[in-house]
Amino acid sequence: MTAGTSGMATPSGEWRAPLVGRAHEMALLRKAARDCLSSGKARTVTLVGAPGIGKTRLLEDFLWELSRDFKIASRIYRGRARAVDQSYGVFARVLRARFGLSDGGDAEFDAAKLRREVANVLEDRKVGDVCYVFGQILGLRFPESPITRALTDDPAQTGSLPRAVTKQFFERDAEAGPLCLLLDDLHAADQESLDLLCHLVEHLSGPILLLCGARPELVTRSERLFECGRERHLRIDLGPLSDEQASELLGSLLDGCSGGVPEPLIRAALSMATGTPALLEQMLHLFQDSGVLQAADPTSGARWEVDLDRLSSAHLPLTVEDAVAARIAALTAESRSVLEYAAAIGSVFWLGGIAALSRSDGDTPELWNPRDLRDIDEIASALSDLVARDYVLQLPDSSFSDETEFVFKHNLERERLAVLTSNTKSRRYHQIVADWLAQKDGVRSQQEYCAMLANHLERAGATLRAGLTYLEAGDLARQAFAAKRAHEHYARGLSLLGDGDAPRRIEALHNHGDVLLVIGKTDEALHAFREMRILAYRFGLLAKGGAAHNRIGRLYRDTGSLLAGRQHLDTALELFRSVKDERGIAACHDDIGKLLWTRGEYDQALEQLMIALEIRKKIADRRSIALSLNNIGLVWMDHGRAAQAAEALEAALKIRRDIVDPLGIVESLTNLGRLAQGQDDQTRALELFREALEVAKDVGENYRIAAVLTYMGDCHYQLGATSEAITILEQAEELCDELGDRLTLGQAKCGLAKAYLKIDDLRKAREAIKQAVDVFGQVRSKSHLATALRTLGEVTAAGAWGRGHEGRAVDYFMRSIAICKEIGNELEVAKSYKAFSSYVSESPHYKANADIQREAQTLSTMADEIFSRHRISPKQAAPEPAPG
Repeated sequence: MTAGTSGMATPSGEWRAPLVGRAHEMALLRKAARDCLSSGKARTVTLVGAPGIGKTRLLEDFLWELSRDFKIASRIYRGRARAVDQSYGVFARVLRARFGLSDGGDAEFDAAKLRREVANVLEDRKVGDVCYVFGQILGLRFPESPITRALTDDPAQTGSLPRAVTKQFFERDAEAGPLCLLLDDLHAADQESLDLLCHLVEHLSGPILLLCGARPELVTRSERLFECGRERHLRIDLGPLSDEQASELLGSLLDGCSGGVPEPLIRAALSMATGTPALLEQMLHLFQDSGVLQAADPTSGARWEVDLDRLSSAHLPLTVEDAVAARIAALTAESRSVLEYAAAIGSVFWLGGIAALSRSDGDTPELWNPRDLRDIDEIASALSDLVARDYVLQLPDSSFSDETEFVFKHNLERERLAVLTSNTKSRRYHQIVADWLAQKDGVRSQQEYCAMLANHLERAGATLRAGLTYLEAGDLARQAFAAKRAHEHYARGLSLLGDGDAPRRIEALHNHGDVLLVIGKTDEALHAFREMRILAYRFGLLAKGGAAHNRIGRLYRDTGSLLAGRQHLDTALELFRSVKDERGIAACHDDIGKLLWTRGEYDQALEQLMIALEIRKKIADRRSIALSLNNIGLVWMDHGRAAQAAEALEAALKIRRDIVDPLGIVESLTNLGRLAQGQDDQTRALELFREALEVAKDVGENYRIAAVLTYMGDCHYQLGATSEAITILEQAEELCDELGDRLTLGQAKCGLAKAYLKIDDLRKAREAIKQAVDVFGQVRSKSHLATALRTLGEVTAAGAWGRGHEGRAVDYFMRSIAICKEIGNELEVAKSYKAFSSYVSESPHYKANADIQREAQTLSTMADEIFSRHRISPKQAAPEPAPG
């Protein structure tokens, strides 16, 4: 699209270029808007282009059209990522725009307004959930609801809540009229914002148009974003203007030159700007700074006088570095000092911070009064000039209500100024900035500014204060469901804290360990809990010691080290008893019961689980009661008591529905589906899994979605729908890859191996089971590894590695049996016995070997005895026959 207006300078002195050469891209944006509004379905458009290529300008012009022609001006909400940003920072700005909240406003007033606005959109029972989650993102306090309290005890699921709440809110909001959400500068966005955006692009429904702008580095950083949504997500790559288009743009910008625009001026600008609109505008600044362009006499009717003689002597940059150096060299001493102070603060800075730095370099009056602080007016004037000269931008809102906020327009200039500042001066600056930040309201309640404060303290050399402040930032990130960011802050804080402040270190180690479990760093989590145990013992902190031993015991149990797990859980139980911590005592009995269940000691497991249930009934914690009932049901299920299992699982499901615990509902439905599978009622199982899948999708809990898909795949496999099973298991596999959920990934690959084996695709079966074995070995889950080795034996027995590998199949079965015996899981031992016996009795390679046939028969008989004790039918216990 070619604008008919000429270029002009704004009142601040900034040139406003017409939009040139973007007709095709504008047409694509219009089509996306029409498709969204006519179909009532969400659409996403992402503009990708280098700095200065015109992404933001194109989006702004399109939004003007959108508000004029599509009449949704009042429903356009914007968010821009910043280099220093909080978790979900982009969406925090979108939400502030949606609810009419200003940065740095009165928290109590904003919270009340948010609740009113949310209540206008949602039914009453969901208002508490939404306000709590949005409050965490916006830095506003709201009481917990049943679902948010549930997630406190299940940190691995916390990432699901912001996704579910944000999706549901905007979908309901769009029922009142179409929405447009503009998310710009996504290359600078925090990871949590990108994860949430991926979820919305993939799953959002309703008349909602998502417009995104980003630099090309986002493509490398988040390939998944551009794969989400597929037919609903359009990527537009903006390239440089052609020479013809660039000449047209320059002609418009220079319209008003006395005597017309000289061709040499056009050629000089084109040779340097390479078709980038912003660089073309920058060339005009350089022409003005070098005297090539001078203001014309107002009476002449022209805007500029052109001095071509100066063009030949003007130093025009050959590289980006040259351009940066030229821009810095053109600064006055006063302007350079202001920018040097700003560079010390960061890419985002504030007028008050610069004033504090400026005063530190001057003299303090012996007696001073408010008039002495008017130097801030001079600094504000200098910043206004820098805005006009395109060095910095003033942001419309400030994070601090009493401040004016700015951002460097070109980060390379900030980096260059920082390099030119001496180490001694830089360290002093960082201490002053830290002290200035520390007295600002809200810094210690907002994760990104708390982390910024910690960074300045660290760079100032205040190591202990920096460490404690990083830990505060970690706590804030953990509360805001930002596990990866919390891990970064905790790791840095603990490193700087060293051996100082043991009580704070213990608390941080506990929280860091939980966060590490969320992001799948099991070994690092174990290290954190071990250090927590050492410190708790050193200072005689019994409750903290109980918590450390409990976490270590769970980790050992979940990775198959059952003996060590039991020792730590017993120790935790005694420590909790010594301080009469009823919740801790109940949790330990529950965890011990689950460990005994894994070993097949069902009566003892039920005894422990029943103790936990009774304690939880006394405490009247309905969510924990449901958890106990769920675990009891699983033990009954493995013990072959289907009626008792169904009774316990249904009771857990009822409580979870009553208290609106969607994650618990998914778990209960999934377990009831597994129970139906165990009774060979695959149709009923599939119904339950489908309901569980719908609830999981509604919540946006991808970990649960992946697990349910894995069970559904197995269900289709058992029903003989092998192709459908493969399709579903591949979906689970892809989702697990994205999430980094290696345990479920291994289970999905095991299921795929069996399905491929069923259709004689031995190559794919071999690849899938080999990957499963590798995954379970990496996560150190012995129980899962034993199952995978059994399947590996079956795949090998079917000839996946060709003839001559029969002995390897026997070896895999034996390794599976050995691991099952090691962890004490009698039922899995029996299944591996059966798999081995089935292979040996049917294999031509072993037909004539009487000794191995006798051993196979003995193991088969032993397996039948075990299955009989556990009330497992022969059909349920039978291994899958090898194909062919």
